[in-house]
Amino acid sequence: MRLAFSTNAYLRHPFDQAASRIAAMGYDGLELMADVPHAWPAHLLNEQKQAIRDAMGRSRLAFSNVNAFMMNAISDHRQPYWHPSFIEPDHAYRQVRIDHTRRALDLCAELGAPHITTEPGGPLAPGQSRSEAIDIFVEVLKPLAEHAHKRGVLLLIEPEPGLLLETTDQYLEVAERLASPSIGLNFDVGHAYCMSEDLPRAIAKLGPHTRHYHLEDIAATRVHHHMVPGTGAIDFGQVIAAIKATGYDGWLTVELYPFVEDPDLAAKQALELLRPLTELPA
Repeated sequence: MRLAFSTNAYLRHPFDQAASRIAAMGYDGLELMADVPHAWPAHLLNEQKQAIRDAMGRSRLAFSNVNAFMMNAISDHRQPYWHPSFIEPDHAYRQVRIDHTRRALDLCAELGAPHITTEPGGPLAPGQSRSEAIDIFVEVLKPLAEHAHKRGVLLLIEPEPGLLLETTDQYLEVAERLASPSIGLNFDVGHAYCMSEDLPRAIAKLGPHTRHYHLEDIAATRVHHHMVPGTGAIDFGQVIAAIKATGYDGWLTVELYPFVEDPDLAAKQALELLRPLTELPA
C-alpha cells in the first residue's frame, strides 16, 4: 500500500507548491483536486495540464486519485461543494455536475491517473423520495460509467453522511443496479465511522468493490468533521490491518481539507502515524 495526500488541504497554494510540499513530507503520491484552484477541468488549458505533469515529475509523485467530488468553482449557496448534485430536481443544473464528471474522467485519462471519485447523490430535495432519487442517480451514472470504460479509468462513488448514499451497504444497492466494471467504491474510513459502521467488518465486506481509500480521523461523537489521524477515536491500527487482510495494495489517501491554515503540519502528523502501520507485516 502507498500513502498519498489530497491537495484539497492546499487550496491556498498553487498546484506546483502543493505537490512539492506533499513530496517533502515523504508521501508517495497525491490526490488532485479537479476544482479551483488546482485543476478545474472546464477551464484547464493544455499548457496547464502540462504544468501539472511537470510538477508531478519534479516532485516524483504519482496520482492516487482525481477528486471530482468538490465543486468549489460553482460555489452554490446551499453548500460549497455538494451542489450541484446528480439528483438535482433542476435538470439543467444537474447537467452541470454530469458535464463536470465527464470532463474529470477525461482529465484523469489524460494525466494517467487511475480513477476519479465523485459524490454519492446529493441531499434529497424537499418532496423528493429516496426511491425516486436512486432511480435518477442510477440513470445518470450509466452513461458516465460507459464513458469511464471508454477512457480506461474508473469512476468511484464515495458514500458520505447526509447525502443519498451514506453507508457502504447503500453503495452496494446502487452498484448492483449499475453492474459496470468501471464503477467502484471510494471507501472513506471517517465517513463509515460517522455512520457507526463496524470498520473491520465493512472493509472486509466491501473489499471486492473498494478501489481507493480516504483516511481521516473522527471524534468519538461521530460528528462529520475531518481530523488528523491519531487525534480522534478511530483505531487506525485496526483499520490498516483490516485493509491488509483484504489483499488491497493500492492507495491510501489522507484527506484533511479543514486544515488549510497549516496543511504541512497536518500532513506530517498523519504520516508519522500511518507510515509505521502500513510498513508492519500483514
